[in-house]
Amino acid sequence: MLPYALSSVAVARQRLSAELQGAGMLAAAVDDAVLVMSELVSNSLRHAHPLPSGQLRVAWICSESQIEIAVSDGGATTEPRAGRPTLSSLGGRGLGIVEYLADRWGVRHEGDFTTVWAIVHATWAARNGQARKTETTAQKTGTPELREVG
Repeated sequence: MLPYALSSVAVARQRLSAELQGAGMLAAAVDDAVLVMSELVSNSLRHAHPLPSGQLRVAWICSESQIEIAVSDGGATTEPRAGRPTLSSLGGRGLGIVEYLADRWGVRHEGDFTTVWAIVHATWAARNGQARKTETTAQKTGTPELREVG
């Protein structure tokens, strides 16, 4: 859980980047995942309401071939969708960037909150001829934990 504040964009980016780098994900894949995270959190702050707690929920799960990034908020009056801004537009590119970088993305509605998720291809540094497999879980404290699963 992160505060419903602009500072949460940087916090989410730093946590995700540090965890993925520490787990051995290649830099280009880390960059893509972090940019997607940044866009999802930024869009939530710009277009949606906070969760009833006044916060956002940010989560990610890694596997051998992909990372799923999800941001949950209190929803908005409109459905999240990729825009097609003109060259002179000041905004409206966030979900277009997500659409470009992600293998797929979508929106889930669960009760009073909305989750926008994206799946990004993961590339890991090889160790002993095998890619490192990892999984991330969010603890009740909201601090992600990295755990070896194979």
